[in-house]
Amino acid sequence: MGRRDDESFTEFVAARGTALTRTAALLCGARQDAEDLVQAALEKAYRHWGRLDPDSDPEPYVRRILVNLAISRTRRWKVLREIYMARPPEEPVASAVHAVELRGTLMDELRELGPRQRAVLVLRFWEDLSEAETAQVLGCSVGTVKSQASRGLARLRERLGAGMAPMGEMR
Repeated sequence: MGRRDDESFTEFVAARGTALTRTAALLCGARQDAEDLVQAALEKAYRHWGRLDPDSDPEPYVRRILVNLAISRTRRWKVLREIYMARPPEEPVASAVHAVELRGTLMDELRELGPRQRAVLVLRFWEDLSEAETAQVLGCSVGTVKSQASRGLARLRERLGAGMAPMGEMR
């Protein structure tokens, strides 16, 4: 088996860099932090690039580094914050502005989850990975992915509460 070279690393970054940055932004919440996280993950991956099997897809390896760095970062920078949410109007109106506000609220609440739950939800629902693929990236069992997803979704539902009507119920 041959070794991966610098050219293959450059091609990988060009092809998957944007997707990795999107994943990192969902994991850590801020674009600037996401770019730093991706940079650190790519640096770690590059150090071991020559040892990777050239016939395998390197993305799961790099994605796992990214998730592990995000979890470690969250543990180090643990800061308790209160989020003040305005009460939704009595009669919600579906609009582009509301969708943006809802996304912002969801992102804020996602940041409040623990790092493992956040990683599971991002990989499962934003990155659309299967439970098995998510378990592989996180290095845990499928059952752990299922339980973390269930707990994370329950916590989001609880925190968002009845004030947030599903899109289908808006007028």
